Amino acid sequence: MDETKHFVGIDVSKAALDVHVLPVGKSQRFPNDGDGHAALEGWLSSHPVERVVLEATGGYERKAVQALQQQGYHVCVVNPARPRDFAKAGSRLAKTDRLDAAVLAHYAQVFDPPSAPRPGDVEAKLARYASARDSFVAEKTRLRNQLGLNDDADLERMHRDILETIEAKLAELDRMIQSCIREKAELSQRYDQLRAVPGIGPVAAVSLLAFLPELGQVSRRAIAALVGVAPFARDSGMMRGQRRIAGGRAKVRRMLFMASLSAARHNPIIKTFYERLIKGGTGKKQAIIACSRKLLTILNAMVRDNREWQPMST
Repeated sequence: MDETKHFVGIDVSKAALDVHVLPVGKSQRFPNDGDGHAALEGWLSSHPVERVVLEATGGYERKAVQALQQQGYHVCVVNPARPRDFAKAGSRLAKTDRLDAAVLAHYAQVFDPPSAPRPGDVEAKLARYASARDSFVAEKTRLRNQLGLNDDADLERMHRDILETIEAKLAELDRMIQSCIREKAELSQRYDQLRAVPGIGPVAAVSLLAFLPELGQVSRRAIAALVGVAPFARDSGMMRGQRRIAGGRAKVRRMLFMASLSAARHNPIIKTFYERLIKGGTGKKQAIIACSRKLLTILNAMVRDNREWQPMST
């Protein structure tokens, strides 16, 4: 083993970063804030770091990743299922923040996952706006589900007032998102390119721009694995188990599933593909998942080749 190369694993939580460095076996914890990121950078500067691996944790890792990238580190953000399966394969069943950091450092030693895209200021702002929109939509859904359940008229009125405020803020945030996209010609062009595809509405296009910056930069298999629409085999001997999807970026996968429901009705390529699957005996849910993967493959190729939507493309 090359002792001159150090590999770093970072387990991320909202409050802290647990860090482990191999092969030296050093561990440290830092606050997950600006001061903590500066302290982490100072601590790592004494190590000849080859690669840093973190798990995607719903956005808690974003600022730490950006801080490390700005210092020139090779940073990789991986699907949490990958290092967890890696740990199980090595019979590491215990799970703590410190142990998880050590597993990630070992994962960084063994594998060379793709580097996390380095977003510009506009892309980072778009990701913040899109995340905020998701939170507002979740709160709006929760409040709407509660309407009519209160026997107290005053409480019911308060719920409706809050719901109206959230709806107004959502409309304002949508305007901010569109303004952000138009700030950068490349983002604007890609948004229009995605929107031209039947089934991809404004929310889907924004989600792809904000939460899947790898689109068009990796292979169709890699992009399917990132989103979590790549089926995993479950075969043993003569048994052939049902293929299932797992892991990936839940936000993008949910959005893509909804977009595929629309595409199965209005997109000529996806509609034909869906109908062929149904006629062949595939269940409706499994067919939509397959359509999600095909739609993602088409979008990835379009962005990669910088070409417009063509109804006769495959």
